[in-house]
Amino acid sequence: MSHENDGNPQDPNNFNIPPSFFPYSSDDKKEENASNELIEVEIEGIYAAESNGSIHRFVLLNDGNQKMSILIGPFEAQAISMVMEGNTPDRPMTHDLMKNLIDRMGVRVSKVVIDDILSSTYYAKIFLEKGGVEDSIDSRPSDALALAIRYDAPIFVTKEVLLHEME
Repeated sequence: MSHENDGNPQDPNNFNIPPSFFPYSSDDKKEENASNELIEVEIEGIYAAESNGSIHRFVLLNDGNQKMSILIGPFEAQAISMVMEGNTPDRPMTHDLMKNLIDRMGVRVSKVVIDDILSSTYYAKIFLEKGGVEDSIDSRPSDALALAIRYDAPIFVTKEVLLHEME
């Protein structure tokens, strides 16, 4: 499908330019990603903290020098910690089901990258590989981490996001 208006952001069929609500232009993001270093991290653990009667769960990531925590939901916390503890459910949980589907399609998770933060919300990508071709899909970091741990895939955080966490 060819479009004569590939440079026109008003063209609803133009998928090369992000929608107006994105905080950056497509050129800015391409330039930022091209020069942004990836830092490999590991999941150190899942932790809970109580605040005003509510329990908040965090995944703690560590690159050996720095640590960063990301707030995650209770189901994602369980999905990550269960694998870390070596437990297997009687029936597949959502992330196990996703892994089964990915495996059946002959694809594998090659890595995950936590690559952006906007208004205290982290963004991630899951990189899928099949036949030497790699592509990425947008994901919540908690889901990306739950899949990465099931594939023993490397986890990366961009240097920019890691530095932001230290501010």
